[in-house]
Amino acid sequence: MLTIHQKKLALSGALSALLLSMPLSAAERGETAGNCALSMLDGSGSVALDKFKGKVVYLDFWASWCGPCAKSFPFMNRLHEELGGKDLAIIGVNLDENPEDAQAFLAQYPANFTIAADKGEQCARQFDVKAMPSTYLIGRDGVIRDVHLGFRADEGKALRETVEKLLNENPSAAAAQ
Repeated sequence: MLTIHQKKLALSGALSALLLSMPLSAAERGETAGNCALSMLDGSGSVALDKFKGKVVYLDFWASWCGPCAKSFPFMNRLHEELGGKDLAIIGVNLDENPEDAQAFLAQYPANFTIAADKGEQCARQFDVKAMPSTYLIGRDGVIRDVHLGFRADEGKALRETVEKLLNENPSAAAAQ
């Protein structure tokens, strides 16, 4: 039986191997986000990014062993509560190998936004995820408008301002950009 420390080391090694196998640059501002199919972490179905075209998407890749991820969840919950009714979709994409680790994390840090799993890591490869958490703010037009790696509480204000700016864009103007 592996200890928790051994499991974390194994997960860290697996993520390092994944990250080293990816291209050197992360998905960047101005690129089209494309589409990825994700399964719901609770097994209730699937979700595809193209379903959210016309909405602002806060796409956040996270893992249970990530300390900054634990700090980002209360921020994303507040953002969802305050702006979710204004065409904002928040999708937390879990990259844990073991779904039980993600469920234990969520028991401690509940989410009131969409939680998906990227079991084949196809979406993580598409976005060239380089850090935990990695956040991609996607405009209504499907274009990545901001990329944010990591999370500190003092960064929440700037992230929120970017989200509000995207929500206030005229949808037809966003599509023209």
